[in-house]
Amino acid sequence: MLTYLIKRLFNSIIVLWIVMTVTFLLMHAIPGGPFTQEKSLPPAVKANIEARYKLNDPLLTQYGDYISNVVVGDLGPSFKYVGRSVNDIIAESFPVSLELGLESVIIALLIGVPAGILAAYRRNTWQDKGVNFLTTFGIAVPGFVMAALLVDIFAMRLGWFPAAMWDGWQNRILPAVALAVMPMAFITRLTRSSMLEVLGQDYIKTAKAKGLSTVYILFRHALPNALVPVVTYLGPMVASILTGSFVIETIFAIPGLGSYFVTSIYNRDYTVILGVTIFYSALIIFMNIIVDIIYPLLDPRIKLGKGGEP
Repeated sequence: MLTYLIKRLFNSIIVLWIVMTVTFLLMHAIPGGPFTQEKSLPPAVKANIEARYKLNDPLLTQYGDYISNVVVGDLGPSFKYVGRSVNDIIAESFPVSLELGLESVIIALLIGVPAGILAAYRRNTWQDKGVNFLTTFGIAVPGFVMAALLVDIFAMRLGWFPAAMWDGWQNRILPAVALAVMPMAFITRLTRSSMLEVLGQDYIKTAKAKGLSTVYILFRHALPNALVPVVTYLGPMVASILTGSFVIETIFAIPGLGSYFVTSIYNRDYTVILGVTIFYSALIIFMNIIVDIIYPLLDPRIKLGKGGEP
């Protein structure tokens, strides 16, 4: 286990360096800069500002300075939010994105797993067909379209929930549901297909022959093994929810990290774009490592091998 974690940590550092380098080069390859849109600034003032942030230095020098700062945990100052650093922006806004993401994950799991079990147990019945129809709809409709539909129906027409902002629990329902629909559909399908495979195994037939109750067989013998593909999907699902929250946060005017990221793209705020990209990349890598560690807990037959792969 220790050898595996050390190897994954080393590989993660390399992946983060590649992500950071590619993002840095892409940001500087795009024409313009953080202060290009400042038309009212005299050329001399604009030159002084760029000199202050060392934007006039050679690209290799800027890259070296940025790498050295990232190593010590300094993601640099924001070019557009005066007096604020990228670290401050992440520390202030990420808890909001994290709360929204956790709520979406909980909704996706609490609905997706039972729906998949029901569809597998009631295979080829109207329940199964209904679940398959809803999951197809959930996968086909993008998150921003789902958000617009939810706002139109439940906020504008019915008036049950607020259309935007982040003030109380009522404001959290629509964005959390909009963000959870697609992963919930994937979890339902994964659970259904995995449960169908597990229910056809010999040990399930033996459990039925012993007279064990259906509920006990489903949740004690079948579900732990059926959850392995779902756990595999948890890492990419978290990544999908976090990146999907960029658009959802903008639609619902949520003061999360995603809204800062979208605004920074419009403003060419290099440091914010780089900092958020690095932060989310590290978070995704961490989640994937956690998923690999959970594998043996669900199925003792899975071991973390010497090669570093489960």
